[in-house]
Amino acid sequence: MGVRGRFSRKEPPGEKMIETWRLNEVPNINYAWAGLMVEELVRNGVTCFCIAPGSRSSALTVSAAVHPAVRSVVHYDERGLAFYALGLASSTGRPAVLICSSGTAVANFFPAVVEASKKKVPLILLTADRPWELQNTGALQTIDQVKIYGNYVRWQTDVPAPGGEINPVTVLTTIDHAVFRALDPMAGPVHLNCMFREPLAPIKKDFDSTHYFSPVSDWMAGNHVYTRYTGGKTASDFPGDQALISVINSARNGAIVVGKLAGRREREGVLRLAEKLGWPVFPDIVSGLRWHSHQNIIHYYDHVLLSDSFPSRFPLDTVLHIGGRITSKRWYLYLEKHKPAQTIMVLSHSLRNDPLHQVTIRVKSGVPGFVDSVLPAVDSRPPSQCLLFLREASGMVDRVFDDFMTASPSVSEIGVARVISKSIPAGHGLFLSNSMPVREMDMVGACSGNSVTIGGNRGASGIDGIIASACGFAQGVGKPTTLLVGDLAFLHDLNSLPLVKKCGEPVIIVVLNNDGGGIFSFLPIAGSQVQPAIFNRFFGTPHGLEFSAAARMFGLDYHTPGSLQEFETAYKRALESTGSTILEIKTSREENYMLHKNLQDKIKTQIDGITMNDE
Repeated sequence: MGVRGRFSRKEPPGEKMIETWRLNEVPNINYAWAGLMVEELVRNGVTCFCIAPGSRSSALTVSAAVHPAVRSVVHYDERGLAFYALGLASSTGRPAVLICSSGTAVANFFPAVVEASKKKVPLILLTADRPWELQNTGALQTIDQVKIYGNYVRWQTDVPAPGGEINPVTVLTTIDHAVFRALDPMAGPVHLNCMFREPLAPIKKDFDSTHYFSPVSDWMAGNHVYTRYTGGKTASDFPGDQALISVINSARNGAIVVGKLAGRREREGVLRLAEKLGWPVFPDIVSGLRWHSHQNIIHYYDHVLLSDSFPSRFPLDTVLHIGGRITSKRWYLYLEKHKPAQTIMVLSHSLRNDPLHQVTIRVKSGVPGFVDSVLPAVDSRPPSQCLLFLREASGMVDRVFDDFMTASPSVSEIGVARVISKSIPAGHGLFLSNSMPVREMDMVGACSGNSVTIGGNRGASGIDGIIASACGFAQGVGKPTTLLVGDLAFLHDLNSLPLVKKCGEPVIIVVLNNDGGGIFSFLPIAGSQVQPAIFNRFFGTPHGLEFSAAARMFGLDYHTPGSLQEFETAYKRALESTGSTILEIKTSREENYMLHKNLQDKIKTQIDGITMNDE
């Protein structure tokens, strides 16, 4: 009886070759169970293991380290490590494994688990734990890890301390079910809380591996998973609905709003439907359509909504929302003020996505199945007057921003977003931090026509773990990646800068340093009666820091461009480099707010002045 034989593997430069062992050569039962887990994960196609150092998790760590098919990432900070796994899994669609020791290490995974759950990203958490006899005894590094992630995991189970009386088949079926639940029917994190007794090290102990592994001898001799899950996703097809078709066909002014889409096939489906209906498309920055040059796409819809004339001239009576929630707050304010008669929501899962409680028809379907079903039944129409008006208005907004770039050579957050959107090469990755960076790119990013892979933590939309997430995202994309991040999010994740060096692809970090929380200048609290000193200290939160020392500490190239031209030159140089770079953009919160306000006033005036011949 044997499994696979002895393997060799290449290690990163400067690291020693890791000796592998055969599964039936494990030194004790802890390593038997851990070896079964790792091998079955690999057979399920799960090969990326993100590992934090720890003693209680030794069997899991060593078993992953010696497996020739495992690609492991090691990081000392569990919080950052979990966000790295999140970024990787979000860009590949395949689960990433997280391994840590017991205690607060497990709790540090929690923020990324929340984001993965909200974002529907598959993660498999293998957390080590003390056995039951050490629970509630004051044993070090022992906390209550049972159901620690609450409802944020798709499935959780407690794996007992390994024992010879438990059939090893149980270990395999547990792993197979964990992978299934992480992926289907709705992707997300799963949690296996794994208890281990001493010895934790690979010390030989009385253990008859031949006898113990006999129930899985056929599995060991092959390369197949023990339990193969099969069957399609429940939301892949949509059978059609005559009432829905009637609503779409009777619409006078309709629009398609597009959140996160899964890939090219979904994007093409949305555009085919928009063409036949003659409807405008409002694309969120993470939809993959924001930079597409299709004639139905309204790239600057967020700014068009500034105009009071648009809703009065072309009141939207029907909204078809495909994909997740979008970034634009102005869109949701528009809906609150001008509620459409019909709102159709198309999502591939059963979760609610109706913060305004306006959805009149909820369709559970994948985008391709929905489009294929309704496309033959809906009426074909020429471009609507609403679409023609929006095209003209969106083109005008683009010209306003181009004029601004010509007239304002000083570095600004608006200018940086425009330069990145125009300069980033096709095929590269772009990761957008929450708060202002994702909004800047959504509002002012130019339509370059370049197809780039865009990511962001838009599930819970926190500012934690952004650097780590971008590194994992770049690794999964397999291309150089630009991260646009604010100063507070950068400070929040300084511990993850070592991951930038470990990442297999160059990461260009563009930090918008406006000395605090710039987004609060755009929120009602800034215009309220709160005292300026209170606003500045408790909301603006100035820190007075710059990041050249952080770049030196972690061995990263660093530049602080003083003008927009200098930034464009530095950014293009960074795109050509084989290493990673930090570009720090020093701006003012107050100036950024006034730039946006002045440009918005100009845009509103110009849109209100647009005339249409056939109105």
